Amino acid sequence: MLRVSDLYIYPVKSLGGFSLPAATLTDRGFQYDRRWMLIDENNRFLSQREVPAMALLQVTLEEEHLLITNKKTADLIKIPYEPSTSETVLVTVWDDNCTGLRVSDEADAWFTRQLAMPCRLVYMPDSTQRTVDKAYAHNEEITSFSDGYPLLIIGQASLDDLNSRLASPLPMNRFRPNIVFTGGLPFQEDDMKQFSIGDIQFFGVKPCARCVITTIDQESGIKAKEPLKTLSTYRAKNQKIYFGQNLLFNGSGTIRVGDTITLP
Repeated sequence: MLRVSDLYIYPVKSLGGFSLPAATLTDRGFQYDRRWMLIDENNRFLSQREVPAMALLQVTLEEEHLLITNKKTADLIKIPYEPSTSETVLVTVWDDNCTGLRVSDEADAWFTRQLAMPCRLVYMPDSTQRTVDKAYAHNEEITSFSDGYPLLIIGQASLDDLNSRLASPLPMNRFRPNIVFTGGLPFQEDDMKQFSIGDIQFFGVKPCARCVITTIDQESGIKAKEPLKTLSTYRAKNQKIYFGQNLLFNGSGTIRVGDTITLP
């Protein structure tokens, strides 16, 4: 039997995420997931690919705001759920251009100090409708500031298989999933083209190609060679390395740790 074992969100794209006992689906993925994003002077998104120190900025949810803390210095900032400005910015996420709202001068200054580079924080309002790749969409689905899809699923057995091949095991946070499940075979998610959790239907639409973020220790911000070095020996195809499955969904509601995953 397949069961949900962990649920994760990452409110600010490429900053530290965290697990939740339950997560509510919105029109573009889990509530709060990647609704905020840091951009550079050209309004292009920033990520750990270029700025590994972003891993050191840990986000948590509090009643009236996001709390973001630098793991090394303990510097912190509170980000209200509603931006304090109405200034729109046309931002770039990979090949997509979409509208974000500047959050505040205070946020821009804080992140600029933490990362030692000019950057600004933006929020995706409900009015921004960023669609997923039409080649994989079922019904013009939208996503937040994610790389391309609203959800990512990984089986715990897949990580266990990888860790059995590594000299030092790695935690699941290297792969930044939204849903983790137990009870399956290694890489069973590759073939999960359709499944349900409660009344919500999910569709596996595209294996997730992995990048150098998987090689960054999320506690220290230090980059190494694993797991891409090992994954390349058995999870490579068409010059890309795959781990996890991108998901679309149909329905709404709340998913909880312990929920059963039902296959057709």
